[in-house]
Amino acid sequence: MKKFKVGIQLYGVREAMERDFYGTLKALADMGYEYVEFAGYFGKSGEEIRKILDELSLKCVSVHQRLDFFDDEPEEKIAFLKAFGVKYVVVPWHDRSALAGGEGWADTVCDFNKKARLLSENGMVLAYHNHDFEFERHEGRYLHDYIFEAVTEGRIVPELDTCWVHYAGIAPEEKIREFSGKVEIVHLKDFTAKRLGGGPVYELIGKAQGASKEDNGFEFRPLGQGMQDFSKILTACEECGTEYVIVEQDKTYGTMTELEAAKISREYLKSAFNL
Repeated sequence: MKKFKVGIQLYGVREAMERDFYGTLKALADMGYEYVEFAGYFGKSGEEIRKILDELSLKCVSVHQRLDFFDDEPEEKIAFLKAFGVKYVVVPWHDRSALAGGEGWADTVCDFNKKARLLSENGMVLAYHNHDFEFERHEGRYLHDYIFEAVTEGRIVPELDTCWVHYAGIAPEEKIREFSGKVEIVHLKDFTAKRLGGGPVYELIGKAQGASKEDNGFEFRPLGQGMQDFSKILTACEECGTEYVIVEQDKTYGTMTELEAAKISREYLKSAFNL
């Protein structure tokens, strides 16, 4: 199998990062992670982040970043991200009402095009990270499809989150193949659920999006401990040109720590796929 570049989304170790920024990154590097994807910067400057990453032989491939970040002093924001080598700026979540069919869709199209152009001009790429609701339909087509057709003034690529694609009732490997040649970065995330497509089971922007989590028996799991078929997912990634695979586990349960979960996932990729 292709030797994908393996990274981790730091949202999954956010509490550890808050307690010990350097120590957490060192622990991840020691586990064998080569790349990181930031979701918040913990008060560090771009230069401070770059120095620590260089010291630990880590690279930042991407950041999860709301696009209003660039509305004020965009040149400074671009310089901040460039300082630690960001390649992809990923929209982590977008309001359902501002997607196709919603009142805010026209503003979304304008904003996404503006930011895609800004990033392209500065050697970076706009990406979009899905949840399950983007696979609801508007006029017979997925909301997700409209996003990539709407951006014409710069590049946009999907960062397919394989957990949410599957939870929406779609085989992740099929969705990866639909975007063949454009799925440069993919989220590997495992989970269990009693039923698929059962409605929101997560919190976003500090606000619960549904009350069906317990009914659905939904839990995030370290890779290899849930219902995902990563052999099929990674085979599709290999066929379709994926370069980076990013481990993410939004939440841990019981006595398992964030770093313990991250280590289990990394060891799984090593033992099962020699990655």
